[in-house]
Amino acid sequence: MEVALLTVGDEILAGDTVNTNASWLAAEIGEHGGSVRRILTVPDDETVIAEFVREWCTAFDAVVVTGGLGGTPDDVTMAAVANALDRELVVDEDVRRRLREKARRFAEENPDLTDEYDFDFDFDAASALPEDGRPLVTDAGWAPGCVVDDVYVLPGIPREMKAMFALVSDEFVGDVVAETLYTPIPEGALGDVLSGVRERFDVSVGSHPGRDDDPGRLRVTATNRSELSAAVSWLRSRVETVERSEAEDG
Repeated sequence: MEVALLTVGDEILAGDTVNTNASWLAAEIGEHGGSVRRILTVPDDETVIAEFVREWCTAFDAVVVTGGLGGTPDDVTMAAVANALDRELVVDEDVRRRLREKARRFAEENPDLTDEYDFDFDFDAASALPEDGRPLVTDAGWAPGCVVDDVYVLPGIPREMKAMFALVSDEFVGDVVAETLYTPIPEGALGDVLSGVRERFDVSVGSHPGRDDDPGRLRVTATNRSELSAAVSWLRSRVETVERSEAEDG
């Protein structure tokens, strides 16, 4: 299963926010056997978001979009996804009811805040999803997400995004398996070994150099468990490695 990740947010492009969502999702999808093939950050621009969703939804098995959800004017992700898929935005009445109930509970639990400020919230805008989209709602946050045509729309706040991804994580199951080896050998000295393992086994190997006292990493990926095990054994017999606990201690 090949997946593309699209992160939406002017604040990420400005350097005000670190894009932890993409790295977390890539790791989670990899753990489930999927393979992330693209990661891109775009601004809160409906046209730009729609352009990449339209292109990627035909090029990949799934597209995950994070950020830009809610009911404020700069939350344009849902409209962009609807545009990309040639669908209308339709108010989901069940989602709207849930949002109103959340707002009611918030008002009861925070009377000082609701008395001091005028919460003129657009429930219709917040509960509008692309036509025939499957709503994704959790108690972790406010804005709903959705799934439509293998496009997964999730919130940008990490805690909310993780809770919502848990609802759909089983849909990212694939055949990819991987194992990481840690080695103190400099990356520049591994050329022949890396070429050799790729020639002998049906695997891909990513080499990540060490930094300071941290060892380097060799990430071996395959679609067959036996092939992966054989390649890892071959590497271990030719490359000095350290255990993960040693790598972390270093």
